[in-house]
Amino acid sequence: MKLDILAFGAHPDDVELGCAGTILKEVSLGKKVGIIDLTRGELGTRGSAEIRDEEAAAAAKILGVSVRENLNMRDGFFMNDEKHQLEIIKMIRKYQPEIVLCNAIDDRHIDHGKGSKLVSDACFLSGLMKIETESGGESQKAWRPKVVYHYIQWKNIEPDFVVDITGFTEKKIEAILAYRSQFYDPNSNEPESPITSKNFFESLNYRSRDLGRLVGLEFAEGFTVERLLAVNSLADLR
Repeated sequence: MKLDILAFGAHPDDVELGCAGTILKEVSLGKKVGIIDLTRGELGTRGSAEIRDEEAAAAAKILGVSVRENLNMRDGFFMNDEKHQLEIIKMIRKYQPEIVLCNAIDDRHIDHGKGSKLVSDACFLSGLMKIETESGGESQKAWRPKVVYHYIQWKNIEPDFVVDITGFTEKKIEAILAYRSQFYDPNSNEPESPITSKNFFESLNYRSRDLGRLVGLEFAEGFTVERLLAVNSLADLR
């Protein structure tokens, strides 16, 4: 299956928190989108890997993505090395996306920045013909995505561009809430963490509103880029 967009997250729920609105919009426009989770989030303060598996599957249905896979890397301990790069390369060559979305370039959780660089490096290496990989017993062809975009997570990183997600915010929150074990729940008896607070959950909405405000939209999601963006004409800018 060839995808238009492949979104990577170090943990299940990273993609939903960072770019669910954009994914929902692209799916509504007929684009084929997939998600690859690097880990099962087994070190999360609340829940378990098995619960996160169920939550990720539920969120994928809400988002309407074509595929979701988990690479089962070690939460907190995966590395940006040859072994892990090859696992990412296999996914890129398998789905041949034009666009890759991945974690924030720098963030509170060490896995986010680490996962960001891992995916970015693998996107480049995936285009090298002399790196040989197989999938299902068959050799894979080299493939390099046209662009890599990084979504924004805990830290308020200044975006290089924003996507209008007006009309998709309610569905975005629905996808996030599929991770019922992870976020604000006044009835939960599990330990607290930075993402279980009411303030964090409310910040998801006001960040989208604020990014939208800056460009004359109601809601927006921000991304950073690794190289200059090009447009066909000034009419493409708004």
